[in-house]
Amino acid sequence: MDLIKAIIIAIVEGLTEYLPISSTAHMGFTANLLGLEEDEFLKMFQVSIQFGAILSVVVAYWKKFFDFNNIQFYFKLAYAVVPALILGYLFDDKIEAVLGNQIAISSVLVLGGVVLLFADQWFKNPKIDDEKGITIKKAVTIGFWQCLAMMPGTSRSAASIIGGMTQGLTRKAAAEFSFFLAVPTMLAVTVYSIFLKTWGKETATPQKGYEMILSSQEHITVFVVGNVVAFIVALIAIKAFIGVLNKYGFKPWGWYRIFVGVALLIYFYFFK
Repeated sequence: MDLIKAIIIAIVEGLTEYLPISSTAHMGFTANLLGLEEDEFLKMFQVSIQFGAILSVVVAYWKKFFDFNNIQFYFKLAYAVVPALILGYLFDDKIEAVLGNQIAISSVLVLGGVVLLFADQWFKNPKIDDEKGITIKKAVTIGFWQCLAMMPGTSRSAASIIGGMTQGLTRKAAAEFSFFLAVPTMLAVTVYSIFLKTWGKETATPQKGYEMILSSQEHITVFVVGNVVAFIVALIAIKAFIGVLNKYGFKPWGWYRIFVGVALLIYFYFFK
C-alpha cells in the first residue's frame, strides 16, 4: 500500500468514524476500489488507524476529558466499555472473517439504513440532554448496544447513539456520549491490534501489529501519516455531524446507507 492510497483510506476513516454509516465498511470498500490486496497489514492498518480519529474527540472535548472534578464521567466510560472488551476478545476471529465478505457488509449497511429511517419516530420526548444525567446503568446499557457494531457494516456510532436514545437521551447527548465512549473502546482495539494480536496465524510468518509496522520504512510512514490524516479529518467531521444530526435527524444517513449499500451490492455481486 503506497502513501497516497493510505491517505485516501485515512480520509475515509476520519470522515466516517463518528457518522452512523460504518467506517469499517467504507474503508473496506475503498480499499477494494483502490485495488489493494487484502493482506494482514491492510487489515491491521484499517483497525489501528482509528487511533488518530479517537484523539480528535479528546481534543474537541478536552475540557470534558480533563475535568478531574467529574470522576463519575470516567467511571461511566469504564463500565460502558466492558461489554465491548469482553465480547470483542471472544469473537475477534469471527469478526475478522467477516471483514472480507463485502456482500454481507453491504447487506448490513442497507438494513442499518432502514433502521435509521425510523429511529427518530421511535424515540420521542427525550429527557436527558447532558452526560451528567446518564447513570452507570444507562452507560452499561449503551455499552451493550455498542457491541452490535461488532458486525462490520453496522456502525459503532449508530449502535451506541440509538442505544443512548433508548435510555432517554436527546440526539445530541447520545451522539456526544457515543464520541466519549469511542475513546476507551477504540483505544483498547488499537492497543490489542498493534501489541497483543498475532496477525496471519495460518501463514508461515505470523506477526504482531507493531512488527508489521516496523518491518519497513514505508509501513512506518503509512501508519504515522494515516493516523495524522484521520485525526485532522475526524476533528472537522465531529462538529459537522452534530449540527446535521440536530437539524435533520437520522433520515439523511439512513437514505445514504441504503443508496450506497444497494450500489455496492450490485457492484460486488455482478462485477467482482
